[in-house]
This record gives sequence, structure tokens and C-alpha cells, in this order.
Amino acid sequence: MVEVNFYDNIDEKMLKFAVIISKTNGKWVFCKHKERDTLEVPGGHRENGETILETARRELREETGAIDFIIEPICIYSVKGKTRVNENIHTETFGMLFIANIFSFEEIHSVIERIVIVDNLVDNWTYPCIQPKLIEEAKNRGFL
Repeated sequence: MVEVNFYDNIDEKMLKFAVIISKTNGKWVFCKHKERDTLEVPGGHRENGETILETARRELREETGAIDFIIEPICIYSVKGKTRVNENIHTETFGMLFIANIFSFEEIHSVIERIVIVDNLVDNWTYPCIQPKLIEEAKNRGFL
């Protein structure tokens, strides 16, 4: 079982991921990875030397083609349990959840096949035990 928790503060060095709930013109923006048939919220791993905000900006650009956007942090989240990233059911990994409003896009040159822009949330999640909970938390905190 996967457990998702939320925090307001943690040492930034512990943050390994950035996930960016994204909208454009009031519609949801999701990514379709080239190797999967499901949809996901943009995001990814933090690279050496990056701040978590730099990670979020880079991942948003790489995965959606966003070139003009406003991005802000929502909260810290953690995932505990066996996932594609966590090998051990006892491992807890931390990330920062962001929200972005995208005003313009360019062509994508990454592992993302395409972006999908929709009025409503999707059903075919890549991470169904994680990403809907992140969106719910953003709603609960008044960001959506």
C-alpha cells in the first residue's frame, strides 16, 4: 500500500521530486509519456545543484513545453511504500507540490509524447494512488 502525507516544512535537501499541478486557460494540463498509455501531472526528479523551484521550472518546461507561466509552491508531500521509485515498502521520499498557470507553450522535446488539455480531471492516471491525492490536497489548501 502507498501512503501519501503532507507537510508544511522540511529541510530542502530532503526534497527529491517536484510535481506541478498545471492549468492553462482554466483547463487541466496532463502529460502522456511515450512509454505509457496513462496520463500524469508534470513533474520529476531533482538534479544535482538544483533548488526545488529550479527543478519544478525545468520539469514543467520539459514535460509540457511551457515557456510563459507562473508557478508557486503549495506544500511538501511524501510517498511511503513500494512504487516505481521506492523499492522498499518502508522508504519515504519527499517532494514539493507546485501549481502553475501556463500562458504559452512550445514544442516538446522530451520523453513526453504529448500534452493533454482537458476541462475535467482524468481517470487513467499513471500514479492513481498518488496524484489524485496531491490534487485533493491542493483543493483543500485553496489553490484550486
